[in-house]
Amino acid sequence: MPGFDDRANELLNRLRQDYESGATALALETLKGLQEYVEATEPASSDLATLLTELRNARPSMIVIGNAMARVESRLASGETPLVSVNRVTHELENASAAIAQHACQKIPANAVIMTHSASSVVLGLFRLLEQEQHAFSVICTQSSPGFEGHQLARSLNDMGVPVTLITDAQMALFVPQADVVVTGCDTWLADGHFINKSGTRLLALAARAHNRPFWVLGDSFRHSDQTSEHVTLEEMPTSELHAPEGEWIRPRNVYFETVPESLVTGRINEQGVFSFPGLPRQ
Repeated sequence: MPGFDDRANELLNRLRQDYESGATALALETLKGLQEYVEATEPASSDLATLLTELRNARPSMIVIGNAMARVESRLASGETPLVSVNRVTHELENASAAIAQHACQKIPANAVIMTHSASSVVLGLFRLLEQEQHAFSVICTQSSPGFEGHQLARSLNDMGVPVTLITDAQMALFVPQADVVVTGCDTWLADGHFINKSGTRLLALAARAHNRPFWVLGDSFRHSDQTSEHVTLEEMPTSELHAPEGEWIRPRNVYFETVPESLVTGRINEQGVFSFPGLPRQ
């Protein structure tokens, strides 16, 4: 990465190599790293532009990261200092996640069994709020292979004292009937109504529809994209994670993300409230 110092290269490498964190957690971690970089190097606003562009493009399936960097750029253009710009965007993203948890809490019945896939920090924020408010619930979560993000979610729920059933991804349809509600995060919300999330989310949405279970998607305004599902780039990770057998005719694929149409979703919850499709807000 020519033109970048060691600190900037380290920040970019951490972002590109983290396959376990959800979009919000990774965006906040990147903003924190950017804050530390700005404090250590005190770059001029103009000198920061190239790094922000590189960070925007580093994880195309996680638009929240790109949009966060774009908001920093916009604030810099308005005359704010780099440190103030980064801190304010960090505050906006943290507040959005907290607001989503408050809105989503209203959609969780008492003693609910909640099913989820992958590991979203926004969904975990909902679980933490439910626990703080002594709202009784339990969770069914997939292990979310091959990255096994669900294992970390299960550990977090265990630390909170919340009962959690950890299942393989292949058991999703088997366990959906035991759930009262399905909740997932969202990495990107596309212009044609589809959203992007960890592969397997569409199968969970189909199972929820088949068993008449509500399916809520949590995703803040940082996730808006002008792209459509027909043209979006979906990240494909190293096939070494699959431990596939070698063979002349064997071609492993490891596409981490997929699109899910809004027709399979009960509604979206963002920091502004609860939206049922075709898109009118309701509380």
